[in-house]
Amino acid sequence: MDDMRKIGIGLTGVGVLFTMLGVIFLFDRTLLAMGNLLFLAGVPMIIGLKKTSKFFFQRRKVKGTACFLGGVLMVFFGWSFFGLIVEGFGFLNLFGDFFPVVLAFLRNMPVIGNVLQMPFMRAVTDRLISKSRLPV
Repeated sequence: MDDMRKIGIGLTGVGVLFTMLGVIFLFDRTLLAMGNLLFLAGVPMIIGLKKTSKFFFQRRKVKGTACFLGGVLMVFFGWSFFGLIVEGFGFLNLFGDFFPVVLAFLRNMPVIGNVLQMPFMRAVTDRLISKSRLPV
């Protein structure tokens, strides 16, 4: 792994941390804006600028991209609560294809996997994983 990807992972991780802190501190606009900027700076450093633009501007993901970037702009302009809701909708539209893959990975982890193997949780997770296809 090269240095650019390491920096990108750090930026994205700190961006997610700042966003979580912004929500915990009752939608603090500054923390949410910093989290958004760091997340948006980190993703291209992880997968590259060309792949990032290819991912975000696919025809089937235009609605998700518009909502995500619109939510980021709403946070920047002071509408942090509504911006985060719009941003969350866009995030789910953009990255929703990855959730079954992540869930399958979590099922193989020691402690979390045991919880996800319980009968009730297994019924729910089986429905999600059965729809899985590779998002890239």
